[in-house]
Order: sequence, then C-alpha cells, then structure tokens
Amino acid sequence: MNDTAREPEAAEDAADTDATEDRDASEADSGGSSELEAALAKAEENWERYLRAAAELDNVRKRASRDVEKARKFALESFGRDLLDVRDSLEMGLAAAETADADSLREGSAATLKLLETVMERFGVEQLDPAGEPFDPELHEAMTMQPSADAEPNSVLTVIQKGYTLNGRLLRPARVIVAAPPPIEDQDDRQAPPKP
Repeated sequence: MNDTAREPEAAEDAADTDATEDRDASEADSGGSSELEAALAKAEENWERYLRAAAELDNVRKRASRDVEKARKFALESFGRDLLDVRDSLEMGLAAAETADADSLREGSAATLKLLETVMERFGVEQLDPAGEPFDPELHEAMTMQPSADAEPNSVLTVIQKGYTLNGRLLRPARVIVAAPPPIEDQDDRQAPPKP
C-alpha cells in the first residue's frame, strides 16, 4: 500500500514539476522575446546608421570630384588674368609702332618683358640660363658640342634657348651648345715652346 500511496504523490509531483517548467518556459519566452525585440531594434538602428554613412560617403565623393574638376578647369584663372596685362602692353606697343621712334619701342618692349617676367615669377616659373655652368642632362638639351680652348669641357658654352622650371619641375630644358675639349693638335701647339 505504501507503493500505491506513493504513486499518486509521484504523479502530483510530476504535474507540479511540469507546471513549473511550463511557467519557466513561458517566462523565458517572454524574456527571450524582449531580448529579440531589443536586438532587432538595435539591428535596425545600425542599418539606418550604415545607410546614412554610405550616403554621406557618396556625397563626399561627388563633392570632391566636383572640386577637382573645378580646380582643373579654373587652375590657370589668376595666371591668365595676369597675362592679360602683358597682352595689353604688347597691343599698345604695336599700336604705337606706327608713330613711335626706335628708342621708345625698345623701352616699351623691355617694360613688357619685365612685366612678363614678374608674372612668371609670381606663379613659380623660373628661367634657366646656364651659360658657363656644367652641362646637366636633367635641365639642359645639348644641341651640339663645340671645341673650345677657353671653356671647361662639358660645360655650357652657349645658350641657344633658355629653359624654364615651374616650382622646381622642368617645363622646358635649356637648349645649349656644350664645350668639348680642343683638338689634340691645338693642345700640342699651345704647350710646345715656340720654334726659333
């Protein structure tokens, strides 16, 4: 009888355990549901942030592209504006050439050239005039070599056309004639004592 009396108690305990587990499961489901909702809300917030960041990045790219295009298009605006003064001076010189004498034309041309040099210096264009300097293939273009007893071999003997740099970068090399050593018979003549 003890065993049979225990069976209803065991059944009641099992039913209590099942009820407790059901309550715990439903509480866990409601807690899990709120965690899931919080995670979904956080994911939605992060997705919105991503979309805003991607849109902002796209706008920055477009703005930078427009700025680069404007910089290319208008980079020479101030240089061109300053060159207009040089052009005006040349036009005035040509108009005055009909009535002016040679000295005033020469003075006007010198003033125009000085104006052009000033504009070029303002924008970082520097002149290369390497007469007497050692030949530098990075900055000079040798047109020919000419024997010279007076100049150091491989130095610039004559500048045919001046070169220019823009902020240290070569725009045009100076075209030059480079000194070559004099021919050997010339050297022998200079070193030999005069014959009596």
